[in-house]
Amino acid sequence: MAGDWLRGNVGEIDSVLCSSAIRTRQTLERTGVEAPVSFLDRLYGATPGSMFEEINQVADEVHTLLVIGHEPTVSQVALGLAEQGSSDRKATEAIAAKFPTSGIAVLRVPETWAGLKPGEATLTGFHVPR
Repeated sequence: MAGDWLRGNVGEIDSVLCSSAIRTRQTLERTGVEAPVSFLDRLYGATPGSMFEEINQVADEVHTLLVIGHEPTVSQVALGLAEQGSSDRKATEAIAAKFPTSGIAVLRVPETWAGLKPGEATLTGFHVPR
């Protein structure tokens, strides 16, 4: 289960950005993650640019952010954020091949969400719970 994996490997989640779609709401509910949630209509059919804009608005106090959205935007954002050279090569290749439902990309960001730009995060892992 995705929630068990998140708790065991990522730790406490401080905030969630979630598409307002029924399917993403169900996915979030099944994780058991208990954190403040922003359900955003804008994440349904989002472009990578609009998803970046939502991430850039997250408060500095948020250390761990969970974003639940849709393909192909989620994989494009994960790969776009990943700094080449310092990111996990196997995770990058797996995401580029396919980002299945409930796939989890884990990225470390350097400082604040507001200043986050493409190529400035480190992709540390990718997991598909089954």
